[in-house]
Amino acid sequence: MIPSHYPLMLATGSTSAESRLDVVSPYSGDLLSRVDQANAAQVEEALAVAHKLFRNKKGWLNVAKRVGILDKAAALMEQRFDMLAEVAASEGGKPLVDTRVEVHRAIDGVRLCAETLRSEAGEVVPMTELDPQFSRMAFTQREPIGVVVAVSAFNHPLNLIVHQVGAAVAAGCPTLVKPANITPLSCLEFVSILHESGLPQEWCQVVLPVDRKLATAMVVDGRVGFFSFIGSAAVGWSLRSQLAPGTRCALEHGGVAPVIVDESASLDKLIPAILKGGYYHAGQVCVSVQRLFVHASLFDETAERLTAGICELKVGDSLSADTEVGPLIKPAEVKRVDEWVEEAVAAGAHKPVGGGMLANNCYSPTLLLNPPADSRVSCEEIFGPVVCQYGYQNLDSAIEQANSLPFAFQAAVFAQDLDRAVDIYHKLDASAVMVNDHTAFRQDAMPFAGLRHSGYGVGGIPHTIQDMQIEKMMVIKAKRS
Repeated sequence: MIPSHYPLMLATGSTSAESRLDVVSPYSGDLLSRVDQANAAQVEEALAVAHKLFRNKKGWLNVAKRVGILDKAAALMEQRFDMLAEVAASEGGKPLVDTRVEVHRAIDGVRLCAETLRSEAGEVVPMTELDPQFSRMAFTQREPIGVVVAVSAFNHPLNLIVHQVGAAVAAGCPTLVKPANITPLSCLEFVSILHESGLPQEWCQVVLPVDRKLATAMVVDGRVGFFSFIGSAAVGWSLRSQLAPGTRCALEHGGVAPVIVDESASLDKLIPAILKGGYYHAGQVCVSVQRLFVHASLFDETAERLTAGICELKVGDSLSADTEVGPLIKPAEVKRVDEWVEEAVAAGAHKPVGGGMLANNCYSPTLLLNPPADSRVSCEEIFGPVVCQYGYQNLDSAIEQANSLPFAFQAAVFAQDLDRAVDIYHKLDASAVMVNDHTAFRQDAMPFAGLRHSGYGVGGIPHTIQDMQIEKMMVIKAKRS
């Protein structure tokens, strides 16, 4: 049962809220809960508390304490698995079958935070001997970088928070987290579990400012040591440009993920992978399959088999066990996706299936064949259940088109010819290339990095923990006997 009201989760002692967010189901529109928002004075108090914690090194949480908190939190999440899945599916609209996978990943992610603390530390630094009378030894240890402000996205409302907040707890950083206004409940539940597991409340505060201006002021405050952002490129780059001197950051934006289908590809591997990678969470995934470049010899069969598979996808309520494609997050997104599709069709794209607004914020899973290269579905992230298929004769031309955008994140190649797959891997602009798998694959320990407009820095839990720490060196000089 989702609580009807979530109060302020601040360590300032303030309990009164001037305004509240109404959190609604993207499928039914029903009110799920009301969440208190913080005003300017409360945001300032939260920042002051976090900064004071960081400056008081005697009060830092040691590694053993942090590991114990994370271990207990993972155990509590296991106990509350069904509740966490219901909350995330209800507020985010991801089908329950996929949300349950998200909860499993989130629990594993919390454990990964603890394992990283157990297994990764500083290093011994080699010292070149310049003075025969003295020797030097040097080593590093890791310390928290400072106050972390984490701003998150709606599409994975639990697991993304684990990547940001779980990593910050592991790193030993006082944290302020702002979940997406439209999906804050999973974050509130997770942070509550951390507090129940022994994390003092002041070490992680959930801050939902009353407006965007106040949220920006929180991010760019000079007391912030690290800014973690997951969301749109326009917002992320704008915030980075305003950060205080010395604030480090990591930005995770979106892509327009390409897949190269070589003439040696197995369609038996390709079709189910594209049906999952292109339509999972209604395409609302930053590395969702969007552009499918298919060799001319396989073009027609690929389109036919994809069309048949799309027609079988079950669209509907995210809480129904058999739903495969749920709603888009809000009505404006449904309208935008439909506009982009109709614009592409008017410009010459063929639409064998889909392309229609459905009830309850759902959109019919869509396949577009050969949309113009300058249409928005071809050159911008659609973030909806739409895959564009293009035919090619010349492989280098297809790769050139795949690489032509200012976005670069994950990509994929389907080929039975291993030499061809490796050659395409080398030629694609991407931080990761999947072979015979879709672009939306992610394991939570692996590096996850948007390139160019798609992001800055490297995600993945161990990499994020490292980003949120410094390596502090000690050099010991001793006289030789």
